[in-house]
Amino acid sequence: MPRSRLSGSFSTPRVDVVIDMGNPVLNVAVDGFIKIGAVAATRAAAEDAYHATKSGNMSFDKLEHSFKKMCKEGAYWGTAAGLYAGIEYGAMKVRGTRDWKNAMIGGAMTGLVISAASSHDRDKVIMDAITGGAIATAAEFLNYLT
Repeated sequence: MPRSRLSGSFSTPRVDVVIDMGNPVLNVAVDGFIKIGAVAATRAAAEDAYHATKSGNMSFDKLEHSFKKMCKEGAYWGTAAGLYAGIEYGAMKVRGTRDWKNAMIGGAMTGLVISAASSHDRDKVIMDAITGGAIATAAEFLNYLT
């Protein structure tokens, strides 16, 4: 019996926006802010578009609420991504090596800063720092597998 096999690879499109801030750490942070902020804003828009089509009701107030939500989500996630990218890049430059430890440092510091800005519970801040470091390290290890 004849067999056929599909061979190939999938690749994602690469979008690079170059904004020169005069400092490599700022360049990486702004790049992360723009890319992830745009993704978060698009997700919020898609979610609100789904709810609007499901309910069949669209008004100027809902459109305004959707726009505010897009801006808020984009700014929040963009800030988190920019902070992470900047800290990870800074750790790489300070340590002089590119490995999983930079991701751990970046994730832990980002979790710590974001949690400290929104919570005054010291235990929660420490747990969020540990979680951020663990997630970033796991993502880095998964990235090495591909």
